[in-house]
Amino acid sequence: MVVLAVGYGTRAQQPTSPPASQNPAPASSPAQTNQPAPTSQPTPTTPSPSSVPGPSPVNTPLSTASPRAQPSASPQATPLPQSTPFAVPSVVGPSPVPSGTQTPLVSPPPSVSLTTQSAPGSGLLTLDDALRRANALASSFQQGGLNEKIAAEDVRQTQAAFLPRVTAPLSYLYTSPALGLPPGTPRAPSFIANNAISEYQAYLNVSGDIDIAGRLRATLAKNRALLEAAHAGTEVARRALAQAVIDAYYGLALTTAQRSAAELNLAAAEEFERITSLLLSGGEIASVDLTRAQLQTIARRDELERARSNEEVAAGSLRVLVGYDFTQPISTTDLALAAPVDSEFQQFKVNDISRRPEFAQFEAQLRAAKQEIRIARADRLPQLSYSMLGGFDTDSLKPVRLKEHTGVSAAFSLTIPIFDWGASKSRERQARLRAQIAENERTIALRGFTQQFYAAQAQVTSAATRIRLAGAGVIQAQSNLNASIARYRAGEAQIIEVTDALTTLAAQRFALYQAIFDYQTALARLRQATGQ
Repeated sequence: MVVLAVGYGTRAQQPTSPPASQNPAPASSPAQTNQPAPTSQPTPTTPSPSSVPGPSPVNTPLSTASPRAQPSASPQATPLPQSTPFAVPSVVGPSPVPSGTQTPLVSPPPSVSLTTQSAPGSGLLTLDDALRRANALASSFQQGGLNEKIAAEDVRQTQAAFLPRVTAPLSYLYTSPALGLPPGTPRAPSFIANNAISEYQAYLNVSGDIDIAGRLRATLAKNRALLEAAHAGTEVARRALAQAVIDAYYGLALTTAQRSAAELNLAAAEEFERITSLLLSGGEIASVDLTRAQLQTIARRDELERARSNEEVAAGSLRVLVGYDFTQPISTTDLALAAPVDSEFQQFKVNDISRRPEFAQFEAQLRAAKQEIRIARADRLPQLSYSMLGGFDTDSLKPVRLKEHTGVSAAFSLTIPIFDWGASKSRERQARLRAQIAENERTIALRGFTQQFYAAQAQVTSAATRIRLAGAGVIQAQSNLNASIARYRAGEAQIIEVTDALTTLAAQRFALYQAIFDYQTALARLRQATGQ
């Protein structure tokens, strides 16, 4: 990347007679230092054009061609323009156009680079750091990970359903004695269903289901498919979050570059306003030219304020994603460094769309829907369960009675469904409809993803071309501006030509940065469309 400077200068006037003396140069004009001492009497002169105050903060010192030369008092001479180069990202395109003839008599103002320089502690954040921080924060990606863990627990619960369940039921039952019994009759409970007035029960129960209908196996297969779908959904959420971070990151880089370009545009407008003020003080132009130059400066100041506001808004969007406090400084790498690499986007093919995690999610959801059909069918088949008890059921805790009523019991239960008013068939139809919905969603998504691929491919190709065109356009707009200023100073053009050249240069700079931003975001969408 070529990094140059921005600024305008005026050519020093040659003296009409050898100067007799020379005043010391002011501290703010380093180009006039180390001047030789005067050798003759001073000649009265009028103020030099460089001493006329202007609205621009840029102070362009004047220098002479000879060590003994002194600026002339005549303000009528037309100074020649100093070329104003700028930073242009290295792009593939036409060869740079010369920006103008540089005058060796001019000391240029301080250079302004288009590259974004970040001071230490300015919150410089790389794209990899932004992605890493965003993945660690609460987001849809984190929520997808939690849903995946929930699905994993469903699988564990289904696997446990195949194993016996062990319980220990303990109970005590009291029943009031029967009334009106003949004398000498043993005490009996008042309810005939109860065994004794005081009944103690303590068991160790082992129970479970025998999957003769395939219901448990279908449920396990369904939950495993849902776990795969949840895993694919987590990957989808991660990629969506990454795309949002990339958009916000390059959005901040774009607004930062636009703000930097707006500062350059304002500096150029202020410098032209200063030159116009000098020409007006020499009586070479009308006052309306100065007014137009001032209006151009006002427009550039408004442009800069809007660029600063947009930069702050973009910084806030990135802060939300990476977890920065809104008072914490944040900046990105220079957008000019993100210029495209030759044929970088040509490696992506439409056949790679099938690698997207969304298709794995659709396939898993389809398998889960098919297992629901098996589950609904199993509801109409016999169900077999078992229960085994070991313990005691006695009316007294005395050892003899406790030993007498201790034993083991086993029970097997076979449930045969006969009629349920069509509820199980309705659930089977629902499952089939869900399977059709999953297939339709996959078909629709395939068409949508294909459209996204070709759209992203067209956008990234167009952006790469725009970068080349804008890079050449910026250079040509700079040359046009230099030529317009020279023509205006020579009286060959009106001031409207200069203001139009300034506006064109500003538009070309913004177009270049916008094209780089569009390229990077479209390239990220192209990667997402091909499952990378």
